[in-house]
Amino acid sequence: MANHSFIRRCITETIEGLREGLTLFSGPSRAAVIYAVTPDDPIYIFDPQNLLAGHEPKFKELYIDSDDWRTKCSIKYDKKKFSNLIPEKNLGLAGLISYGGRSSSIVYQMWFTDHHPDMCNIGPTERWLEHAVYRFSHDLANEEELYTGISGSFLKEYATHAVRDFIVDEMNIRIGWDTRMRVYPILEAVLKISRTPEEGEWPRGKLLFVEKASIPKMNFILELPEAEQPCLDNVKHIRKLLVSVENSDLKLVATENTIIGITREDHPDFFISVDFRGGYGFLAINDELVCSFSDGRFKSTTHKEKLVQVEEALMDTDMDAEKVTALFKVVTGIVHNAAGHRYGCSIVIDLNDPPVFIMGHSLLHPLDLKNQDNYDLAKSLSKVDGALHIGADVKLHGFACLLQGRNVPGENRARGARFNSALRFTAEHENVIVIVVSSDTLVSVMMGGTVLKTKWKLETSLICNIPVPLEKWVAVSE
Repeated sequence: MANHSFIRRCITETIEGLREGLTLFSGPSRAAVIYAVTPDDPIYIFDPQNLLAGHEPKFKELYIDSDDWRTKCSIKYDKKKFSNLIPEKNLGLAGLISYGGRSSSIVYQMWFTDHHPDMCNIGPTERWLEHAVYRFSHDLANEEELYTGISGSFLKEYATHAVRDFIVDEMNIRIGWDTRMRVYPILEAVLKISRTPEEGEWPRGKLLFVEKASIPKMNFILELPEAEQPCLDNVKHIRKLLVSVENSDLKLVATENTIIGITREDHPDFFISVDFRGGYGFLAINDELVCSFSDGRFKSTTHKEKLVQVEEALMDTDMDAEKVTALFKVVTGIVHNAAGHRYGCSIVIDLNDPPVFIMGHSLLHPLDLKNQDNYDLAKSLSKVDGALHIGADVKLHGFACLLQGRNVPGENRARGARFNSALRFTAEHENVIVIVVSSDTLVSVMMGGTVLKTKWKLETSLICNIPVPLEKWVAVSE
């Protein structure tokens, strides 16, 4: 059996690479693992940043009060083997993504990471965790003498592979194993096109990748002769062709190698769609989002602020749940509209009764924002200099409002007047939340003179900074 110091080294290096890679893919992320190496070993936990805190009762039920996890699999322990891996699917715990497996070299392992609220799809992250299972099994099977330490480094750079693995799995499920559509060339082309400006503008428009076998079934508005079909390697040419489908319902159609033509709404049974939106874009299988891309990398974000801080602040008030939901929905929609059209705005959520007075254009009759016409008007008014003033009654009380106040600690001159005036305003008024959207889509949420952060913090665990028996972890946590 591998010694404890070697197991600790494997897990520490693997989990650090996994965490760093997922942070680049999804934003600040934590990672943890629960495992047992041999059939007779106690089950261990390694959770260096308190990712699993709060789930102790569930883990006690699954792994301490029951032996089902140990006896479920008939795979024989053999530390020299690792390839015959049996997967263990996501446990479905709130706020977590998990994936595990059983192999001859490790009888059980389950890896965990954060389920961020703004993820396009958890599939690529599950494939990432699946590869962590594979790497850990491989490292323990090779033992210390052959350990290269490459697992952490490989997992750090796994984003493109995770996206590819998820797409291939979905492709096999939807159209079978006999497809010859290669995914890596498609992903490489997408990133290259996304980084190629044309006359100073970043790419916009839609590009569909289809199987060659499906081309005869499609209706093209424009179809190119085979001898004149541009190769995807000629990125500059493809970028110029993409201009032809900007700001329309037209779509450029390609195989993994060449551009075929232009279509409108005629889609085959399976296709990979790419939606270029300037500085970022989205990759989808048919109409199901897989991931986004920006800055030459694939990412999990939807590029829509989830405003978790606003939701948490509203939930801490004594407002009834129905009003909280309605108010949060209205505010989120206005923020997404501003970010999507890349203009700055400020929104004051005023929880006082009656609302505070703010200098600006006050309304003789506040507009009920649950009414769609009023809601659409509020989106338009958010473009006017100054802030929208929205009350706890989900009504618009004013627009073009000037937010004033005395200087406070935490001001940031690099963020401009909109940010700093909002910070000052919240310092002088209680029960007020201000959301500031900058023209570069950065969103800040303020209350009480400070910028609100989400409630969980990236911090080091005092209990699980080394692998410890799960039973001990549960007992200490209780």
